[in-house]
Amino acid sequence: MYLSLNGFQICKGTQFPVWRHYFGCIVWRQLFSVIFVAIMNWQQLNSSKRSGSEHKTAYTDAVRTSFVRDYDRLIFSSAFRRLQNKTQVFPLPGPGVFVHNRLTHSLEVASVGRSLGKAVGDAIAQKYPQENDYFHEFYKYELPSVIAAGCLAHDIGNPPFGHSGEDAIRTFFRELTGSEERQFKDLLSENQQRDFLFFEGNANAFRTLTHSFNEKAAGGFKLTYATLASIVKYPSDSLNGFNKKQLVTKKSGFFDSEVDTYKYIAKELGIPQLEVGKNVYARHPFVYLVEAADDICYRIIDFEDAHRLNIISIDTIKDLFLQFFNNEEGYDARDRVEQVFNDINDHNQRVQFLRAKLINLLINRVTNVFMQHEDDLLQGRLQKSLIDYLPETELQLIKTIDDFSIEHIYNHRSVVEIEIAGYNVIGGLLKEFFAAVINPQSAKSRKLLQLISQQFVITNDPKKLYNDIQSVVDFIAGMTDLFAVDVYRKITGIAFPQIR
Repeated sequence: MYLSLNGFQICKGTQFPVWRHYFGCIVWRQLFSVIFVAIMNWQQLNSSKRSGSEHKTAYTDAVRTSFVRDYDRLIFSSAFRRLQNKTQVFPLPGPGVFVHNRLTHSLEVASVGRSLGKAVGDAIAQKYPQENDYFHEFYKYELPSVIAAGCLAHDIGNPPFGHSGEDAIRTFFRELTGSEERQFKDLLSENQQRDFLFFEGNANAFRTLTHSFNEKAAGGFKLTYATLASIVKYPSDSLNGFNKKQLVTKKSGFFDSEVDTYKYIAKELGIPQLEVGKNVYARHPFVYLVEAADDICYRIIDFEDAHRLNIISIDTIKDLFLQFFNNEEGYDARDRVEQVFNDINDHNQRVQFLRAKLINLLINRVTNVFMQHEDDLLQGRLQKSLIDYLPETELQLIKTIDDFSIEHIYNHRSVVEIEIAGYNVIGGLLKEFFAAVINPQSAKSRKLLQLISQQFVITNDPKKLYNDIQSVVDFIAGMTDLFAVDVYRKITGIAFPQIR
């Protein structure tokens, strides 16, 4: 049971309390466990400070605000552009049919995220009329850009070949043997080892956006703190992550190399540390909106792609999607939606119509859920995604969609084939380049290391083995599907390189 005291959440029944000041928040702990933490506030959560430019005055531009510039920097970045050749679910089927890749998926998630940001921002501004002009300016006009930018970046750290790419990296390091395993364990801390043993695309996205790599200027993309915090779904390091007892530790959100970066951002934004002495933090409330946009899009869009590939029928989509409108009225009443659907001749156009209607309905639902759970969001206590708080009838429909997707889409032969290819290609690349880092003096190793882009520094210093392994993983995770296959074929002798 919780009480409130001067903006703090307190657990009743505490004995022998100990007060401590930590990152500007007062915490009360007993036997090394946090008893209560400072409540986040909407004013502090929207900082326009930039990674790497913390001590500089924010640049004022009459046309492009700080948060619009975040969006623009991501759109024009090569890391984002490479997503056009990274698998979303289905491999590219060839001429005549187009399915989503990571790039088109991210753009559509950003579109939904912008709408969510606008709806929630308007609601927050309306609820707090007494706040200052900056507060209202941000929530009415800037929050959509923050959420859209977070959505653009949410997959930017994912390796080639979809989620199987993450699994391939984890599997490689878990299957190390002999001297390679000994050096890995002897020269890396437990947290550093877990960065690879439990490699996580979310944490790699945060690294991609904030790490300087081989550049002198600090801060990576130099995005605002508000945008950076909005993509950290699991604000925990690898050592404390991958514990499904609570949402924030379900996976990890930053590697050992970026712990201090996240700590600094959390302090600035007033994001509380949930456990003293552990790198586990509350979620920034904006994360829930980025997550919801992704949750909405992939569930619906994967069905659209499956229909285009003749994996599922138009009747299946109609039966599943129309049920969401059973209790709606007006333009969203089921009879009206079904009538418009039936009046459309082209089946692809029918699916697009249902997709648009369902996305709009879920945006409104999620907005209401967000505002209903505002207190829990600001106290860092919301333990499920916003989608999981939908009414029970709609939750059951979501579960039906998920179950159908697992059986008929994610286990479709073409999807399984690309996943197996990902295991072999990424595993093969890691085998060659990791061995080169472990034994850099051999003739083959020296040649292999020449192939790694200069932005990924290889020190050949045993004391910096963690950093060298990260550079190898950075190099491979940043590849497109086709480039990964091309490099793999060449260094294994399957294809003979040509001078060009």
